[in-house]
Amino acid sequence: MTRLSTPTQAEPTIWGFTRDAESLNGRLAMLGFAFAIAIERLSGEGILHFLNLI
Repeated sequence: MTRLSTPTQAEPTIWGFTRDAESLNGRLAMLGFAFAIAIERLSGEGILHFLNLI
C-alpha cells in the first residue's frame, strides 16, 4: 500500500501569484474558450456578434 505524501509548507504569496491561482486561472480560461467555441457552433455567429458587440 502506498502512503500519501505529507503536505509541505505553504509557499509565501506574492501579490496572489501562487501555483494554485495560476492553475485556477488556466482552468477558467479553458472553460471560457470551450464555451466560446460552443456558442459559435450553436448560433452560427462569432462570439462578438452573438453578444452584439459588432
